[in-house]
Amino acid sequence: MKQRKYLTSDEVFSLLQEAENKITSHRDYCMIYMTYIHGLRASELTGLTLSDYDPLSRKLRITRLKGGFNTIHPVIEEEHHLLQRWLTERKRYVQQDVPWLFITRKGQRLSRQRVYTLVRQYGDAAQLPVRVHPHMLRHACGYSLAERGNDTRLIQDYLGHRNIRHTVIYTASNAERFHVAWNGESGFEDMEKEPTSSNPTVTSISHRLRQGGKN
Repeated sequence: MKQRKYLTSDEVFSLLQEAENKITSHRDYCMIYMTYIHGLRASELTGLTLSDYDPLSRKLRITRLKGGFNTIHPVIEEEHHLLQRWLTERKRYVQQDVPWLFITRKGQRLSRQRVYTLVRQYGDAAQLPVRVHPHMLRHACGYSLAERGNDTRLIQDYLGHRNIRHTVIYTASNAERFHVAWNGESGFEDMEKEPTSSNPTVTSISHRLRQGGKN
């Protein structure tokens, strides 16, 4: 069986909970949270610098890889507090001028492989049903944005996709976007005369199909 390539919102929450329960540093929780919220690749996360985060305007500059569009995202309230908490702790590890936002306890840039290892360990500890890796958080972001009703173009810009074909995987599988097709919001209630049937379900379906056939 092919492994699922994304995490559900509940699984992301479990991952964060595990990072919080076993916290020895505020760094890991902050990294997982930001990877999910901004749909970051592991290398995009480790490539973030202090200058990319503006605490006054609460904005984050993201340099997208793989030819993607660079973007500037808002930093939401909870994320802002997480970053402030980590930056306070980060000062203890800095022995020289280090530009990277996320560093090791030795004050060095965090490696992409280390991020993979940490995310996998938290996934195993949370007993998630899939083998977790950081890119699943990027996909989780895309699917969550689609489930919230955001259109494909906005998600494309948010994730920095140059080709919209990479974005439609999130919206195409979102059943909620079809909800309007079978409720009153589509104007089905404007049918001049209800068809009659002894079965109310058949009546409703017949009515809506006939209305749709007018186009």
